[in-house]
Amino acid sequence: MSKLFELRHPFFLPQWRRIATVAFLCGWTAFEISTGAVFWSIVFGAITALCIYEFFIVFDPANFQPK
Repeated sequence: MSKLFELRHPFFLPQWRRIATVAFLCGWTAFEISTGAVFWSIVFGAITALCIYEFFIVFDPANFQPK
């Protein structure tokens, strides 16, 4: 399960990729809300919140090095 949401992957090191990922997830969450899909809007909202936390609040470039 830890590989499913591997947000500290070197792919996400450039800031534009992190911003694009969060923007896409925010848009998808808004889409799910607009269609009335409550379950999926909660799921994508939680993933969006997790990405915001990992990418912008506790971001440390040292954690993004390949292992």
